[in-house]
Amino acid sequence: MIEIRGLRKNFGPVTTLHAIDLKIPQGQFTVILGPSGAGKSTLLRCINRLVEPTAGEIRVDGVLSTSRPNDLRRLRRSIGMVFQGFDVIKRMSVLTNVLQGRLSRVPSWLSLLRVFPKHDVDLALACLGRVELSNKAWERTDTLSGGQLQRVGIARALAQEPNIILADEPVASLDPRTARTVLALLRQAAADLGITVLCNLHQVDLALEFGERIIGLASGRIVVDGPVGRLTPAQLQLIYAPLDQPLVPTAAALQPECSNDRTPAI
Repeated sequence: MIEIRGLRKNFGPVTTLHAIDLKIPQGQFTVILGPSGAGKSTLLRCINRLVEPTAGEIRVDGVLSTSRPNDLRRLRRSIGMVFQGFDVIKRMSVLTNVLQGRLSRVPSWLSLLRVFPKHDVDLALACLGRVELSNKAWERTDTLSGGQLQRVGIARALAQEPNIILADEPVASLDPRTARTVLALLRQAAADLGITVLCNLHQVDLALEFGERIIGLASGRIVVDGPVGRLTPAQLQLIYAPLDQPLVPTAAALQPECSNDRTPAI
């Protein structure tokens, strides 16, 4: 579980996050929905302390998050990251990229030699199977498409055996069909393994299709928090009106009867 109390982040005189209070239960697929500049990426990066919070506290699985080296290693071992820009090493093989998720669990001298135990190799291959890339394991990563690269990123995060995955705009650079494939694979793998997912998105239709819970962020504040099936046009206005962005879904697509339908018509 993730518990956040009074989280604030300032960059100089600019406050990016304002007193965020949030609880995320184990195993939930939560979408953080909001426009660019809402503070979504900063929120995720505060959770794994890639960005140091200005104020407030964050607990992961009941343990207070701090920047002490031992605490950071323990925290980051339990949290996998999926980045918008894939963050793969393209000159390496697909399998070697996935094995990077095991680096915190092998001796440093072995990692420098890129030598991994058979257990780790088998686990990485299994993770590639989960994202339907088993046949690409030995290919150079720079031969893959954008959607395949992001699936490598998900497999790497899964190979870490995390309790939590933070996905920061993981499909922002993908076409709609590929985006749905990637999110479906991530959601299924997380459900199978009991992994908590916080996924930043700015696409309303994808949030409705894949999220269990939607947290709407606008100007660094939580303005909406609830089950996906109860999201209303008025709530979308709270999220997007500050930037005058057009609303994508129709009112009919946002009625409560969508709550049991993971793929509402948009």
